[in-house]
Amino acid sequence: MFHALSFVASLLAFSLPLAYAATADQWRGRSIYQVLIDRYALPEGADPTQCAPGDRTWCGGTWNTLRQNLDYIQNAGFTAVWISPVSQNYEGPTTPYGDAYHGYWIADATKLNSRFGTSDDLKALSNELHRRGMYLMVDVVVNDVMATSITPDLSTYMFKDKSQYHPYCVIDWSNTTSEEQCWLGDTVVPLPDINTEDPTVVSAYGDWIQSLVQEYSIDGLRIDAAKHVNIDFWPVFCGKAGIFCIGEVFGSDIDDAALYQGPNSLDSILQYPMYTALLDAFTIPGPQNISAVSDMIAQSQAKFKDPTLLGNFIENQDIPRWANLSVDPQSLYNAMVFNFMTDGIPIVYYGQEQGFSGNSDPYNREAMWPSGYANTTTYQLISTLNEFRNFLVNNTQWATSPTQVLTTSQYGIATLKGDVVSIMTNIGSPPQNISIPVYTPYPASAALTNVLTCQQWAVGSNGTIDAQYTLGGVPIVLYPSNLLQNSGLCGNSAPATGSTKFVSSAIPVRHPVVPFSVVFSSCLLGFLFLFL
Repeated sequence: MFHALSFVASLLAFSLPLAYAATADQWRGRSIYQVLIDRYALPEGADPTQCAPGDRTWCGGTWNTLRQNLDYIQNAGFTAVWISPVSQNYEGPTTPYGDAYHGYWIADATKLNSRFGTSDDLKALSNELHRRGMYLMVDVVVNDVMATSITPDLSTYMFKDKSQYHPYCVIDWSNTTSEEQCWLGDTVVPLPDINTEDPTVVSAYGDWIQSLVQEYSIDGLRIDAAKHVNIDFWPVFCGKAGIFCIGEVFGSDIDDAALYQGPNSLDSILQYPMYTALLDAFTIPGPQNISAVSDMIAQSQAKFKDPTLLGNFIENQDIPRWANLSVDPQSLYNAMVFNFMTDGIPIVYYGQEQGFSGNSDPYNREAMWPSGYANTTTYQLISTLNEFRNFLVNNTQWATSPTQVLTTSQYGIATLKGDVVSIMTNIGSPPQNISIPVYTPYPASAALTNVLTCQQWAVGSNGTIDAQYTLGGVPIVLYPSNLLQNSGLCGNSAPATGSTKFVSSAIPVRHPVVPFSVVFSSCLLGFLFLFL
């Protein structure tokens, strides 16, 4: 009997790494709220006045405080949360650039960051998100570790052998090999570059990410500094993870960016080329160059493998807040409507909905709690956009339908995606006696609804719509009125669940995909206990 049981135990051990796989296709329909753990919510009893971004130190947010404050995110309609890295960070004296509150100064990737909580705390966060039907995306740093000199003590890192790092060199930004192998940072806080061509590194990283994903039921990975790693590393790494991977490829060059999406690289990247175009088109003051957006739509569809998987954003922890760059709130609303209603996965950086206006790092990493998590105009706009987008994702083929440009002018752009006509303008808040004529595929007199205001629109002759701006430059999102049934929007009945909030098509509580061999082994084990 002992030998038989040993055999079954071995079979079970072989089979039991369980799959918690969220595919790229499942992520396409999600909308993401990005959180810096240290800055989102405080534990009870903490001092809410001690978090000046310029101090660049810890403020006290944890995985538990995020878990306890998820209602604010879910009530805005978000279906996924992206959190800052969970790995152990530098724990030494404060550097001239502050402390590692942000989570990106990696020490040992295989250990958790105790500042943010325990293993059980991270599991509790993951479980609570899944109970709500939401996905968990975790930021990971693979390219480098953090040091305080260019000759660091390697014994404290995951990789302890000198051969597992590239030799120190200063990056030549005109040379791809240099970008991949030389060190980010500087001589004050250098970031030793890990040798991701080394087979021992590739193997160890693969084992680590597979274990991390399975242990904490992670649904997606955001990969920091993806273009600073040799591109052939990513299919192996993400293959071991078994989940959706979206990478940071910083820069406006679309030809460079497009290399990083596809079967030989990553599932997706953050859409920095489109972010640059949105700045050119919508910021006030700014170039007001709407053609930058229409051109980027065309280039994205021609050069990316799948634009519907790209990450759409206008803020994150590495760039100035939108309100720091543009003085008019309507410019924010129009750019956000574009990101939600065209190809890609919308991403909102915490505080964007509260009008935060910090400049570059560290001032764009404000504490969230002074806002009171208010129900602002921007929060309400996001809630409506998410509710509408979630309805479209769950009931139509909208998410996979490519964006079409209906018209462009110096004042704005109109797009069609699925049955949705979106009209975005760059004129700003002051009323102006101008209009944007839009030719739609709808017949004359067809009834449309502006889902942002619930105003009824009638299509004119030849399918025309005339967007008037006598009340200022507001965005417009039009949808056939008869198709809004069961959307919960504009007086229409809510979904069958009776809730106007999005009901995820994902299983509310995550259950592992159990291989047949596990089921067979369990039955065999029961048989042996009965008869041996």
